[in-house]
Parts: sequence; C-alpha cells; structure tokens
Amino acid sequence: MIRRNFVTSLLSGAAATVVAHAASDKSLKNSPTVSDRNIPDILVTNQEGKEFHFYSDLVKDKIVMINFMYAQCEGICPTMTSTLVKVQRALGDRVGKDVFMYSVTLKPEQDDPKAFRHYIQMHGVGKGWNFLRASRADTDLLRRKLGFVDSDPKIEADINQHTGMVRIGNDAINRWMACPASVPSDSIVRRVLWVDPANDTRRV
Repeated sequence: MIRRNFVTSLLSGAAATVVAHAASDKSLKNSPTVSDRNIPDILVTNQEGKEFHFYSDLVKDKIVMINFMYAQCEGICPTMTSTLVKVQRALGDRVGKDVFMYSVTLKPEQDDPKAFRHYIQMHGVGKGWNFLRASRADTDLLRRKLGFVDSDPKIEADINQHTGMVRIGNDAINRWMACPASVPSDSIVRRVLWVDPANDTRRV
C-alpha cells in the first residue's frame, strides 16, 4: 500500500555525493526538492522479530533517518554504521523517542534477526535503532521510492551503489533531504536538527 506524498531531494550515485559534499551546513535551508513521492507501507521485521508497517508504524509524523546496508558488506557499510553510531550517541536519548533510526537490509534473503543482532553487537549499536528486512520485491520498492536509485542500469544493478547515502526527514511537516554517510557525524546531526522545527538550525 502507498500512503502519502513527501517532498524529497533525489540524490544518487556519484553525482549525489558531489552535490551533498558541496552543500555547506549554512546552505541546508536551500536543500533541493524535486518531486512528490510515496512512502510504501510495506511489512518489515526488525532485529527482535517484531513486525511493523513501514510507513504507518515507523515513519508517519516522525523524524527519521533511513539508510540501506547488509550485514556481510565489506565495503562502505561498516564505515557508514560507525558514523551513524556516533550520530546516535550525539543525539542521546532522543533516538527511539523523537528521532528514529532505520537501517534496511539490501539482502533480506540472508539478513534475518539473528544476523542483525550479531551486526548490532559487533558495531556497538545502541537502543532505539531498528534494523529492518522486507521481502525482495518490497525492499526494491522501498529503495526506489526513497530515492536510492540510479538511472545508469549498471550502477543500479550494483547493490553496493545503494549503501552510501542517508535519507533524513520529518514526515509531520514533509521536510526531507539526503546526505552521504561519509560526511562527519556532527554534520549529519546538524541535518537531523534541520528537519526539526523545534530547532533554529534552518536559519544558520
């Protein structure tokens, strides 16, 4: 099921990394938006085996951070996770309370809850961060709808090309952006705060 529209910046592939690095924190308020999209309400399962509907249970009216990964990744995933762990620690008890972190596996056939729990322990992930799996078809649908897609068929077919970005959004006010997970953790934190109207970072 498709739930509601949201405005998103479509940043993908190498060009996305260049654009996102070029944008300074002072220009976050000018982050581009390009189209109306839909967040699918697919069924997902977390590291504890609990089932959720992705949009209605996990995203609706919330501030979220979403990335794609897989547990056996030996490329960018460990570095990305390490950076996001620093983000989680910087946000403290806000994670799981009013900021929600979701990592979705690109290999649902092999990443079951046990694999997620091992990955969480290995990387020192704290509480309040959900690792999610869906069916293969739903995983591909969610990835495309969130903008983790490339117009080049060769890049699109390479699973590793979809692991380097973080989608950050506030569904309640329909404010979305993306940035590379390779930027410093404090830069990602500022982007999370930027989508929160309770903060003044939009005017920085």
